[in-house]
Amino acid sequence: MALVRPHGGGNLEPLLLKGKALADELLRASNMPRIKVSSREKGDLVMMGIGGFTPLEGFMSFPDWQGVCAGMKMANGIFWPIPITLSTDFLTANDIQTGREIALIDPEDDSILATMRVTEKYTIDKAHECATVFNTVDIEHPGVKMVMAQGDVNLAGPVKVLSLGGFDQKYGELFMTPHQTRDLFEKLGWSKIAAFQTRNPMHRSHEYLAKIAIEICDGVLIHSLLGNLKPGDIPADVRTDAIGTLVEKYFVKNTIVQAGYPLDMRYAGPREALLHALFRQNYGCSHLIVGRDHAGVGNYYGPFDAHHIFDEIPKGSMETQPLKIDWTFWCYKCGSMASARTCPHDEKDRLLVSGTKLRKWLSEGAEVPAEFSRPEVLEILRAYYASIEESEKVEVKLSGHSGR
Repeated sequence: MALVRPHGGGNLEPLLLKGKALADELLRASNMPRIKVSSREKGDLVMMGIGGFTPLEGFMSFPDWQGVCAGMKMANGIFWPIPITLSTDFLTANDIQTGREIALIDPEDDSILATMRVTEKYTIDKAHECATVFNTVDIEHPGVKMVMAQGDVNLAGPVKVLSLGGFDQKYGELFMTPHQTRDLFEKLGWSKIAAFQTRNPMHRSHEYLAKIAIEICDGVLIHSLLGNLKPGDIPADVRTDAIGTLVEKYFVKNTIVQAGYPLDMRYAGPREALLHALFRQNYGCSHLIVGRDHAGVGNYYGPFDAHHIFDEIPKGSMETQPLKIDWTFWCYKCGSMASARTCPHDEKDRLLVSGTKLRKWLSEGAEVPAEFSRPEVLEILRAYYASIEESEKVEVKLSGHSGR
């Protein structure tokens, strides 16, 4: 069997230039007006560069934005659940004529990430975007806060990506493009692959979800987010180290591929689950593992809203399908991990496993039950939290010294 086709039914469309074309465009870009992009926009650009956002050719137009917000469909009819837009302020937008080319600048080191031909300038109702995409306009929601803080004018147009934003250098082999994962899956003889989305180290519940998927698929792509998170989340390098150790110690060889992708979290719950499935199709995955509160934050979404939304979109919207798994936990009476569909016992017999609870215990130096996380993983995470504590002590000492 063949791998699922890229989204839109065509070929992968990476927008990253190489060789002479890259050198020529970098030279041209040096004379273009410059706009510094946000961290979120940088991740979106890198995804376009590697083909992860196939078949997008650039940042969305007003009709695209309107269609995606209202009905998860771009102007050309292709399914897309979350707007992919670029914004700036009124003053900067006024200086850019439609049809002009601009250089898009990395927010971290001021290098040139991409060039863009501006085909349209438009304003949006930010509250409408938040209400449709996040299902809330509460400014405390991190995704809402991100949209409300963005510039007041959106710029649309095709892009030429000139850099991977340092993701390839920082993460090395962990940073895999859709072409690379597809080549690896074919080499392994896999055609039925489940993606496991994570922004956290994997605890016992995550391990259980991946092993359920291995039972019914050829293998699992553990796909870690490498972009920005909210404060308190565990950094990508620590997370991937912990996952690598878990895979080495507790999974059968050649059933797992671990990789990372460059996006920031949007915390859009159900709609982000759809986006996660869509770009995993480009990476060659036939399924996305969707557990409890996928891509959620706080209490903004029901625990299984991300399950339900896959049943609400038109049939054929994308090829990658959800692998829906119920609430999972450790059951003391079963003596194992279980789910609400397989365990007949009462809640008092269950230990609910969550990343939030694990982070809280570790940050407070509390004991973590053995049923919650593997000891080798806990060792890595405890070392990370100890290093934070040590850094904070040093900062306090330096602060006290400088105040004398």
